[in-house]
Amino acid sequence: MRRTVIFYKTPDGKCPIEEFLYSLDGKVAQKILWALNLLEDLESIPSLYFKKLTGTDGIWECRIKYGSNIYRILCFMFKNSNIVLTHGFIKKTQKTPKNEIEKAEKYKSDFIKRSQNE
Repeated sequence: MRRTVIFYKTPDGKCPIEEFLYSLDGKVAQKILWALNLLEDLESIPSLYFKKLTGTDGIWECRIKYGSNIYRILCFMFKNSNIVLTHGFIKKTQKTPKNEIEKAEKYKSDFIKRSQNE
């Protein structure tokens, strides 16, 4: 089963994941894009790179380590074979910040609501 990675866009056309990628150094962005290709191509994605966040409404986390930093991209599954990337951040703490999870859940509900109207 092949998955498709989709970049979430806000109602006003902004793309938080694109903005995050553009803010990064070229080598870091390259490694993140490599990891995103794994999401599309691998049947089973190692939990080192991709895991469901407990206590959330279906939010997953894609983790990429580069140098001493850990980059996180939050996402959710949509219609079985789509992975919708909401936004990314550099993780500084052990736990994923609650405000980042809340942002991803807000983006998810907006995406689902708008996709039903299409």
